[in-house]
Amino acid sequence: MIITPSAITALNVNYRREFQAAFTAANSKYQLISTVIPSSTKSNTYGWLGKFPKMREWIGDRVFNDMKAHSYAITNKDWEASVAVDRNDIEDDNLGTYTPLMQEMGYSAATYPDELVFPLLKAGFTTACYDGQNFFDAEHPVYPNHDGTGTAALVSNMQAGAGEPWFLLNTSRAIKPIIFQERKKPDFVTHTDPQNSDHVFKKKEYLYGVDARSDAGFGFWQQAFGSKAALDQANFNAAYEAMMSLKTDGGKPLGIMPNLLVTGPANRAAARKVLKAMTIDGGDSNTNYEAVDLEVCEWLA
Repeated sequence: MIITPSAITALNVNYRREFQAAFTAANSKYQLISTVIPSSTKSNTYGWLGKFPKMREWIGDRVFNDMKAHSYAITNKDWEASVAVDRNDIEDDNLGTYTPLMQEMGYSAATYPDELVFPLLKAGFTTACYDGQNFFDAEHPVYPNHDGTGTAALVSNMQAGAGEPWFLLNTSRAIKPIIFQERKKPDFVTHTDPQNSDHVFKKKEYLYGVDARSDAGFGFWQQAFGSKAALDQANFNAAYEAMMSLKTDGGKPLGIMPNLLVTGPANRAAARKVLKAMTIDGGDSNTNYEAVDLEVCEWLA
C-alpha cells in the first residue's frame, strides 16, 4: 500500500468502525446496579444522599425539613487504552493483525465501567459511604426525627463471615446502590498525521486510542445488603427481611424490595440452589424460588 493522506483516512474510518461495532456489541452490565450520573466538573458532591422524601398528609402549611447535608464526593479519573500501528505494516498491507486489537479496545471501552462498579461492592465492607460508615456496616445511624436529629439507632446492612461475599440489592428505584459518574464518554482518537506529529515522524508509528473520564461511588446503603456468611436459605431470608424492615429518619418504612442477587463465580452453585431449585429439603417447596433475579458476575472473581 502506498501511504497517502486518503489511505490513512480510509484506514482510520475502518478502525473506528471496528471499534464502534465491538463497543456496541459488548454485553456491559454496570447499569444493572448503578445509576449513571452525568458530570460536568472535576468532581461531584452528593449532598442529597440520605434524603428519602416521603409523602405526608397535607395539614396546614407545607413542612420543609432542613435535612442534614452530606459531603460525599466522587472525583473523576482518566482512563485510556492505546494501540500503535507500525508504518511498515501499513505499507505491507498487513493490517488484519490490528483489526482484533481495535475490536478488543472497543470491548474494553464498553465494559470498563463494569470493572469499576462491581468490584466496588466487594470494597463496600471497608470503604465509607455518605454517612461516614462503611457501605456495608453494622452501625449505620438512623435518626428518630425527619431532620436527622435525636439519638440515632444503629442499623446493619451486612452479615459477618469468612466466605466469598454475595450481595442482595434493590435496583428498582431512581437511584441504584452504586453511582457511575460520567464526565466524558469513551472517545476513539487517532494520531496519524506525520506532518503534525513528532511521534509518527520519528517512530514511524500511527497511534490509535480511546480515552474517558469517570469514576464510581456509593449511593444509598439502604438499597444493598452485603454478606460474607454462607449463601443459604436462612441467610438469604435474613438479608431479605432486614432490607424490607429499613426505615427513614423519622421512622417511616422505606419500601425497600430486594430484586437482584449478585454473586461471584464461587457462589454460583449456592445462589442457584437458593433461587432456582423448585424444591428443597427432600421435596419441600422452595419459597425463594425465583424470588429475585440472579447475576453471576465475573468481575467479582
